[in-house]
Amino acid sequence: MRDAANPEVSLFAAWRPPTALSPDSLWRSLSLFNLYRLILGGVLVFTSALFGTTLSLTQYEQTAFFWISATFTLLVLVSVLAVVWRKPQPGWQLAFQLCVDIACISMLSYIGGGVQSNLPMLLLVSLAFAGMISHGRITLLYAALASITLLLSHAYAVLTRDASEALFFQTGILSTSYFAVAWLAHALSKYALDSERLAARRGEDLSSMAEANRLMIQGMPDGMLVVDERGHVRQANPGAGRLLGYNFSAGQQVGLGECSPLLEAMYAAWRQNHALGGEELQLPRTNRMVRVRFLEIGGASFWGAVIVLEDMQRIQAQAQQVKLAALGRLTANIAHEVRNPLSAISYATELMQEGPRDPAQTRLLQIILDNTSRLNRIVQDVMQINRRDRSQMERIDVSLALSVFIDSLAQVEQVPRAVFELAVPAGSAVNFDRGHFEQVLWNMCRNALRYSRKQPGSVQLRWLQDAEGRQLLEVEDDGPGVAETEVQNLFEPFYTTDSRGTGLGLYIARELCEANDAVIGYRRGDGGGACFSIAFGKAEDA
Repeated sequence: MRDAANPEVSLFAAWRPPTALSPDSLWRSLSLFNLYRLILGGVLVFTSALFGTTLSLTQYEQTAFFWISATFTLLVLVSVLAVVWRKPQPGWQLAFQLCVDIACISMLSYIGGGVQSNLPMLLLVSLAFAGMISHGRITLLYAALASITLLLSHAYAVLTRDASEALFFQTGILSTSYFAVAWLAHALSKYALDSERLAARRGEDLSSMAEANRLMIQGMPDGMLVVDERGHVRQANPGAGRLLGYNFSAGQQVGLGECSPLLEAMYAAWRQNHALGGEELQLPRTNRMVRVRFLEIGGASFWGAVIVLEDMQRIQAQAQQVKLAALGRLTANIAHEVRNPLSAISYATELMQEGPRDPAQTRLLQIILDNTSRLNRIVQDVMQINRRDRSQMERIDVSLALSVFIDSLAQVEQVPRAVFELAVPAGSAVNFDRGHFEQVLWNMCRNALRYSRKQPGSVQLRWLQDAEGRQLLEVEDDGPGVAETEVQNLFEPFYTTDSRGTGLGLYIARELCEANDAVIGYRRGDGGGACFSIAFGKAEDA
């Protein structure tokens, strides 16, 4: 809305350049315009000085043409200095330059013969430039000034130099072209600026999208490889390097076979048959289980695929977390909802056993007691899961603790003490929660005893030190060992091969070890049986 109370606001606003242009672009445009004007002034001065006699001008006209050209060139130099100093504002500088061009070129046109000299055509360049960097209203003002000056110049020539009145039509056509060129240049410039702004926004959107994709790919826990048709890895995220055990350097292009020959063979097979993919495999270097998927990439300049390596261990861990969350909610009600009825059933059964009964009733009552005992053991195992965070680590003398523990276990399981062979040097000690330590030993030794032959030395407990300096406690039996297909599920909750077991013993042992900065593991024993070990950390920590 125009400010009617203060017309100077609208006047000064008209001299401002369009806000779409940056300051640097404005000054650069004015510098280029002044370069053109400086060349034009030099050409005019050079022409009037050397070829003035060939222009059919009188001596007075030649002198006037030269000095006007020189004055124009001098004023252009002043404009050049103003642009260098960047004072005054660009709008005022453009107005000064256009007024100089209109005045000087109109006088040169009058001296050179009017419209027929074609010198007024030079104003088209100046008006086109003004239309490109100025507002629409001021552009039309410049065109109007040029047209009025051209018409007055020709009218004065008609009065003083008997110029042809018929040339008014040509002058009017040229004046109209001033308006057309100025407005067309302004419209095209505005369209170009709008296109430039749109392209800049699209570029920013693409840059933001590319950055978002990069961050998303880099932060993905699964591995991702971008491979071209020749099998060269164009891009890889840290997850791929972690799963493959290969360090992908930034900017270095490597072949797929260098980081994983197995993936290279699968990629070659997938290119022959796109129905392949989705297989689970174990990577050789890291022994990680992954599911491999191939996603085709098509384009004019690039063809390849995205290889996605889904970490099955992470997926299994997530599924386990969901299972444990449900289990945690269940254990909150187990103590009162299950153990109390079990206690009542056991007590009632024991009372019934004290009275007279026949052999069939005795057998049935014993079945009830055995099953209530088994249910009570399941409840106790489940409740152990919630106790892993309640660790109070203390210094434990392993040799003394194991000796007492073995005596107690042999008595409870009603087996000879000689079944257990203890090889732990005196003075061996670790930092561990005593209750957790006994629970872990109970689960490991009962497992070993269950699958052993229960002969003297069938269960061996050894104290060792590995190559990394960690103290190890190994529990080995002389049983059949664990099948290779079942090794990876040993420490999973609720996984068991014994119909009488709960599948929670080894899982609880692993959780309690992790709560005490220890690691439980499995290997096949030297005699073919199962050998479980607990790594208690480094020797200097112990």
